[in-house]
Formats: sequence, C-alpha cells, structure tokens
Amino acid sequence: MSLPEVLLWRELKGKPLGMKFRRQFPVHGYVADFACVEVRLLIEIDGIVHETSERPMEDAKRDALLADKGWRVVRILAKDVLAGVAQCASSIVALAVSLRPLHHPAARALGGPPPRSGEDS
Repeated sequence: MSLPEVLLWRELKGKPLGMKFRRQFPVHGYVADFACVEVRLLIEIDGIVHETSERPMEDAKRDALLADKGWRVVRILAKDVLAGVAQCASSIVALAVSLRPLHHPAARALGGPPPRSGEDS
C-alpha cells in the first residue's frame, strides 16, 4: 500500500460511525483500494500516474463498469490525503453513512428514527 493508503486505512479501519471498511477489496476483476460493502462504496486513491497518458480513460471505463454493477466509486487524489487525511476520512465516512437505508439498525443506534409499528426494533 502507498503512504496515502496507509494513512487513510488508519482512519477507516476502526469502523467509524459503525461503518466497516475493507482494504484491497477484489471486485469484478479489479482490486479497489477500499470498500464499504454494506453501501456498495469503493474508494480509490489516485497518485500522479492516474493523471497521465491513458490512465484517466482506463479509470473512467472501470468506474462505469463498476457503476453498472451497482457500485459507487469515489476517487481521491493522493496529495489530498497527504494534505488532510482526517478530512478525507471524515468525508468518506459521511458519504457512507448517507448511503445507508434510513431504517438501518445502526442508523437507529446513531439517533435515527425509531422503527414503525410492525418493524423489528
């Protein structure tokens, strides 16, 4: 793992706000840097190589294929992680939480709405 990936993993591995992240996650023939499987979110940390030659087009094709399979792909520049890892992690976790269903059990534990009549508590 690259330094930005190591730094971000330190922030994400503790299940912030109840969100479980995995690193080096295999998905449809690719390996994503990080994944929150529960909400089908993939995180890619892009170094300088992603800004050169054919790589942006390859990344776009990959992202489109994964989106067709129901995954949301978020790309973050490595330099942004190095400049503010806590802020990057916070943004990722906030996005993951926002993608949870409203009546998810963990959402209730965080102060979400109570179950309606007939729903499990």
